[in-house]
Amino acid sequence: MATDIRAKLSYCGVSAQKVRLVLDMVRGKPAVEALATLQFTPKVAARHVGKLLSSAIANAEENFGVSREDLIVYRVTADEAPTRKWRRFGARGRFKPLLRRSSHITLVLRERGS
Repeated sequence: MATDIRAKLSYCGVSAQKVRLVLDMVRGKPAVEALATLQFTPKVAARHVGKLLSSAIANAEENFGVSREDLIVYRVTADEAPTRKWRRFGARGRFKPLLRRSSHITLVLRERGS
């Protein structure tokens, strides 16, 4: 039976749409290769996903005794989190809303043989 190693990042300060662009690059790859890919990706979301992936790898090694070379990024999703709504007043008495979007990122690692 396959053991899923889960890690979750809540309330990430990057929108879910921007995070999904980074997640598509690492989905289905070996964990070590995905970590190297994220290290050289020039997007802000890549730093958040990289930290989450390294945390999940550390959890797998420490809690489950799985080698990092045997891990695959099995499932990774980005869901919308609450949006902070700010207001800015524009010219001629108009109202300009600012939406600060955030996201929840869930990462699942699985052993290669299973």
